[in-house]
Amino acid sequence: MIDDISSTKKKARIAGFIYLLLVITGVVSLLYIPSQFIVRGDATATANNILSSEPLFRAGIFLSFITQIVYVFLALALYRLLKEISHPQALLMVTLVVIGASTAFANTFNEIAALIILSGDDFLSVIERPQLEALSYVFLRLHSYALQGIQIFWGLWLFPFGYLVYRSRFIPKILGVLLFIAGLAYVLSSFTFFVLPQYTTTISPLITFLEMAELPIVFWLLIVGAKAQSSE
Repeated sequence: MIDDISSTKKKARIAGFIYLLLVITGVVSLLYIPSQFIVRGDATATANNILSSEPLFRAGIFLSFITQIVYVFLALALYRLLKEISHPQALLMVTLVVIGASTAFANTFNEIAALIILSGDDFLSVIERPQLEALSYVFLRLHSYALQGIQIFWGLWLFPFGYLVYRSRFIPKILGVLLFIAGLAYVLSSFTFFVLPQYTTTISPLITFLEMAELPIVFWLLIVGAKAQSSE
């Protein structure tokens, strides 16, 4: 019994460590680095930012790839931890992560396309500079729009994950409820962006707050790992 608890705690803490790594790489690659380059509505300023700090932009692209790989490893670690609770739900969780990660991985090539267009290679000399800057900005906008769609998968995988946490007897049920809330927030964010864009700015602070409900499970897994199972 003690060995089982110890094994579960070890699996949980490994998952928690990978989860924390995902949060860090995700924030840097999806929020911090893009904010250093993209000037909304200004293709020229955006292009100048990229060209003046190209190594950082390239690092952001590479980190985006790493983030998706970490995302898949997280799903596998959680599958290993939670599969005994419900194998179909654990498998669904992994499937949704793989789809979301694959889509996000492919979406990163939009950033690569933007970089190629601004590269100044000879074959691009037939196109005027302002047109190149505008085309590059289009690819960056496409990348941004695609991320809004991918948020659906960022939300959907939290539903089977939340179910597994709620049904487990070694993680507090409230953390499962919080995962449901965060999952709903991600899906609602994507829905609002595409269907009701006029309300995006209004509800964005609330959506961001609700998405933060995903964070407690990260620190629970990392710090506590698991508690002894009840006999109920």
